[in-house]
Amino acid sequence: MELTTSLMTNVRRELTDWLSLLTLMLMWGSAFLFTKIATTALPMQTIVSARLAIAALILVPLAVVLSKRIPFDARLWLFFILIALVGNLLPFSLITWGQQFIDSGLAGILMSAMPLATLGLAHLFVPGEQLTFYRVSGFILGFIGVVVLIGPDALLAAGGERAPILPMLAVLGGALCYGVSSILARLRPASDALSTATAVVVLAALLSLPGGIAAGRVETVTLSASVIIAILFLGLMSTALALIVYFRLIQSAGPAFTSQLNYLIPLWAVGIGVLFLDEQPTLAHLIGLCCILAGILLSRRAPPPVRALASKAV
Repeated sequence: MELTTSLMTNVRRELTDWLSLLTLMLMWGSAFLFTKIATTALPMQTIVSARLAIAALILVPLAVVLSKRIPFDARLWLFFILIALVGNLLPFSLITWGQQFIDSGLAGILMSAMPLATLGLAHLFVPGEQLTFYRVSGFILGFIGVVVLIGPDALLAAGGERAPILPMLAVLGGALCYGVSSILARLRPASDALSTATAVVVLAALLSLPGGIAAGRVETVTLSASVIIAILFLGLMSTALALIVYFRLIQSAGPAFTSQLNYLIPLWAVGIGVLFLDEQPTLAHLIGLCCILAGILLSRRAPPPVRALASKAV
């Protein structure tokens, strides 16, 4: 009886973990679509500021209701500020600006380079995360995928008015920011997940206010329903709710299980762009995506076990 109960509990927990993973894929993968919609009517600074403000309005009451208190530790708050800048304000700004000029699907593919950036940073700053043969090989393969995505045509046309090289580099810069942020999150002093997310989002929202104000006032009557829905989705779903689901999934299933998002999000971002924005990924985009995903998969391969030394001959 106890064995059956334990088995059923494990099955339910595994099912919940998979549902959480798919939910995160939908919320984060769809963010590229809704960001693209928002950029048709709003300045980049306004989109970023509104997204963070909405998320803060959700997370602060939730943290208060759940009585999550943030320790008054100067070193911890320094990490909060750095993560707010590098993990929220800067990548949101770079990616939103880049999506004014490139398709949402391509932005999702470029963001899949984030785990590869984390590899090199972890080797330098995180103990026990040294580069192995498989990690180096995966990094090189992923880098080739990024080069294929950018392509010689973009490089040759870099001086042209419509050249996509700078927007693509901006999105890659956002991916690099997320890689740095993941390292900062691992190195920060111990703190509650919800309290950390709340503090970081509130700080990022406050830091985004000057840019949002400088962008000018936006008359709500000029906004279409699709733009309003896009902003609400980015704040409620892709930022506030996604952080809650993410931290719960990390606690329940662990980082290895959660890392499968790196494979799912780019695929969903491409698919939803094709379905709703009539985007047409090129062959180079698909080849680049395959290279990046293969690089991530290769970099996660465990090194072969070290063989035991042969016993000495008598």
